[in-house]
Amino acid sequence: MKAPNGRMVAASPPVYESAADSERAFAALVAAGPVLAARITHVREGLGWVWTVHGPRGAVLVRSHRAYERYATCQSAFRRFVALLARLGEQRRPPIGTQR
Repeated sequence: MKAPNGRMVAASPPVYESAADSERAFAALVAAGPVLAARITHVREGLGWVWTVHGPRGAVLVRSHRAYERYATCQSAFRRFVALLARLGEQRRPPIGTQR
C-alpha cells in the first residue's frame, strides 16, 4: 500500500492468486480498520521496530513496510496507516443512491 505521496506504507505477506482476491482482502482490511490492533515488535536482525496486524488464525495480514528506529514512531506509523485506510475506504465507496 502506498500513501498519496508515493511512499510505501505497508506490505501484505500473503500472495494472492488473483487481483480479485487481493481486492477482497483489501476491502476486508478497510472494513476492519477502526478495530485493527497492531503488534509492535523489535526486529530480530538489526535495529528498529515493526508493526504487524494478525488475522483470526494468527497469520500476518499486513505489516509495516520498514522498521522504525523508535517504538513511539512505529506506533505513530500504525495510526497513520489506519487513518489512510479510512481515507481510501471513503474514496472507494459509491455515492449514496448509486450502485457499482
